[in-house]
Amino acid sequence: MGQVTVRVGGYSHPVSCEDGQEAHLVALAAEVDRRVSSVRTMGGSYGESRLLLLASLLLADEVHDLKVELAQARAGMLPPAAPTDPRLAERLARVAERIEGIATDLGKG
Repeated sequence: MGQVTVRVGGYSHPVSCEDGQEAHLVALAAEVDRRVSSVRTMGGSYGESRLLLLASLLLADEVHDLKVELAQARAGMLPPAAPTDPRLAERLARVAERIEGIATDLGKG
């Protein structure tokens, strides 16, 4: 089992992952960190838990939008001009599942 330490919001977090997924996990943590930074620019003084919650909500909102788009793509409801790649829907579903799993893991820590 792999182990990495990621930095989010200025704090270090040790996280376990499947072997070979370390770089992917670091990239995901960097995305969460970007969201935390975005929340900070909105103003207000938040603790680490609140920052992570708000960043998670931003990511969850994006995942929701992707799921809606995925459902529309599967139902053939995309605008005719939009190019569709049958593998794209599957990739988006896998990405959404990974994000949800990581958000759950972060919530346990």
